[in-house]
Amino acid sequence: MMSIFDELTESFWKNEEALSTEYLPKLLPHREGEIKLIAKNLLPASRMGKPQNMFIFGPPGIGKTAVVRFVFRDFEEYSERIKTVYLNCWDYNTAPSVLSKLVIELGFFIPRRGISKDEIKERLVEALKKLKKALIICLDEVDQLVKRDPSVLYDLSRLNQYVNVPVGLILISNDRFALKDVDARIKSTLALQEIEFKPYSLLEMKDILQERVKLAFRPGSVEEGVVLLVSNHAVKHGGDVRIGLECLLRAARHAEGRESKTITVDDVKSVLGLVKPVKPKIIEARLDESEKLLLEIIKERKELETTKAYEEFNMRSKVKLSDRRLRDYLRRLETLGLVETELVKGVKGKRRVVRYREN
Repeated sequence: MMSIFDELTESFWKNEEALSTEYLPKLLPHREGEIKLIAKNLLPASRMGKPQNMFIFGPPGIGKTAVVRFVFRDFEEYSERIKTVYLNCWDYNTAPSVLSKLVIELGFFIPRRGISKDEIKERLVEALKKLKKALIICLDEVDQLVKRDPSVLYDLSRLNQYVNVPVGLILISNDRFALKDVDARIKSTLALQEIEFKPYSLLEMKDILQERVKLAFRPGSVEEGVVLLVSNHAVKHGGDVRIGLECLLRAARHAEGRESKTITVDDVKSVLGLVKPVKPKIIEARLDESEKLLLEIIKERKELETTKAYEEFNMRSKVKLSDRRLRDYLRRLETLGLVETELVKGVKGKRRVVRYREN
């Protein structure tokens, strides 16, 4: 007699992992140009030459991290003389934490406490000398690091002075102005090439999600129109592929258990309202106190002129900030998708207003 678990196993799934945001497919449609450019910039490291440092920017969920991880995977397979390390600066946002993680990733022990930054740097240099491989480091969401402890960029930019192996850096941010306040000398030493990732079009999004559908589901198990509907929803929400993947996953969950073993357009329609921009609550929790206060003011008022937001901030905050600094905070909130600004016409001319985004 077939159990309920046997019935569920006979489903439309082929590889559920293919809908995970962490899954890295063998092909990344519509990012071939960016892949080739990044690979070309890193190639000298395989010959123990100096790679080109890069700053990659663009809206969330459009393939920046995936492309770098894709190139890293291929690069380590291509050459045994390469070591790549990926760090997300939400988790590693101080110089000691970044440097310590690099030492650990290179396979060397380091105490968790009781060691100074200079000692950690010494251990990193020692590890690189013993490893005898080129090191390529990716610092994702680097704005978190810049905001809290940009000194590590200086430390990393100077590693080549102490070791005979190349060290390259790839910095990633949603904010194209993330490095605006970094010391000019550090930026000069890094000599970063800027690479902009632009949002996917509807047809490009459809191609990307169609490839994931082929990997995730058995042939014939997804009704025509499903991928287009999901793609349209993702494009409307900033072109974030992760939203499209979550739509497909939720629609599949909704369809599970039915005898038809088919994911339908109606399944998608039933979950669209549940799928919104990724992790806004988690992002809000990670803001610093000034950013949280500015966001709270905007939430309370729903919509107000940016100048009024700055005035109210300085009335309620213990720390008074300049309009320029507050503009930086506002731009960051907008980059994270938490607020939106617009230039509108009024009786006294144009004025810029800010609104909280209901995610």
